[in-house]
Amino acid sequence: MIAEVIDIRPQPRQETFMASSADIAIFGGSAGGGKTYALLMEPLRHKGNKDFGAVIFRRSISEIIKEGGLWDEAQKMYPLLDGKPNENEHQFNFPEGSRVTFSHLQYDDTVNDWKSSQVPLLIFDQLETFTEHQFFYMLSRNRSTVGVRPYIRATCNPEPGWLADFLVWWINEDGYANLERSGKIRWMVRVNEEIIWADTAGELLAKYPDSLPKSVTFILSTIYDNQILLDKDPGYLANLQALPLVDRERLLGDKRRGGNWKIKPSAGKVFNKAWFEIVDAVPAGGREVRFWDLAATEKKSADFTASCKGKIANGIVYILDATNEQIDPARADTTMKNTAGQDGKNVDIRFEQEGGASGKRDAYHIVTHLAGYDVRGIPPQGDKITRAKPLSAQALAGNVKLLRGAWNDRWLNHMHGQPELKHDDEMDAASGMYNELIGAGADWDDVQDLNKVENFESRWR
Repeated sequence: MIAEVIDIRPQPRQETFMASSADIAIFGGSAGGGKTYALLMEPLRHKGNKDFGAVIFRRSISEIIKEGGLWDEAQKMYPLLDGKPNENEHQFNFPEGSRVTFSHLQYDDTVNDWKSSQVPLLIFDQLETFTEHQFFYMLSRNRSTVGVRPYIRATCNPEPGWLADFLVWWINEDGYANLERSGKIRWMVRVNEEIIWADTAGELLAKYPDSLPKSVTFILSTIYDNQILLDKDPGYLANLQALPLVDRERLLGDKRRGGNWKIKPSAGKVFNKAWFEIVDAVPAGGREVRFWDLAATEKKSADFTASCKGKIANGIVYILDATNEQIDPARADTTMKNTAGQDGKNVDIRFEQEGGASGKRDAYHIVTHLAGYDVRGIPPQGDKITRAKPLSAQALAGNVKLLRGAWNDRWLNHMHGQPELKHDDEMDAASGMYNELIGAGADWDDVQDLNKVENFESRWR
């Protein structure tokens, strides 16, 4: 009988994490990147050291023992290497004498339970859920007399807070990870409660000779780095894609740069889902406009081409349709023409015209391409938020309704998430549509006086 061979080895991005020489290495930045397995594998490199011990922390004990949690995953891996579980202590013991303990820091002062401890390897799963005090206090417990240099490993998902501030060097202004800095090591000392950073330990020692520097790195991992998960459970990616906007941006985010560290659940101040009623029919008549926000040519791989069709009737703004596609300029031309054919010639076509000579050339091309329709470019006036104010005011007053359609949820999520989201194409298209309607012959009796919308301006201060 041939014994089954089970191969336990890291995937490429996990290997990068496990190969880091940093004193503190933090791994993750989105969901599904293989973070848990990377943490569980880390202590195994020292299992032959009889005096070695590692502690893996979650914020609460329930997170450790829940279905599919750390303890369940450890029971799949560690017994393959003769690790014996102690259910009462939540500890695995290996034949050589080494051990891995699973514990929690549920309250801020739970760290006091670890006074006088010496832990060569401290591991934090979901570091963003711990407090800054807990993390830095436990650094004082990261000591070793067993021949293993003391070090810390952690995983994380993006979330505004102390960890985002701590990792700011590895995060771009737009909230996504800086790919060029992922895995690069920096050095820090903590002086009078302030963290001082430098590119080398020598720089810090020269300025602060009494403070020993610690090396730190952040290594990005996304679900797309975890091919095993994608193969075994392709539905998990669909689950992430189906999350509400803020959660989706954090846990999935950009395909290459992972989740967004700066997006906040406070979105909803510019546009809010609760302000929009969905209706099954709209009044007949009235001028209709479809406004297009086209992806800039030089950003065609990132921006979206969006459109919004609407009209004003009896003092109510009706959003009739909205589209949003990540397409190149050639497909955008085709899409605009096909959409114009479906809308009919009674719908005026407007688009945001970029500045400069290139904007004029693009406008000429679009107008020529859509010959036979009422079409022209509109140069933007003011910043995006300023252009959104009139439509936002009407929505806040309950004067904007959506015609029921498959696009409703996507559009509402996009509008509700502004201005925190990476893209604002649909908001720009909707603002352009409304501003074109009220600025080009709409009956001002049909448009509520913006000055009567109470507390509107306070939301923009």
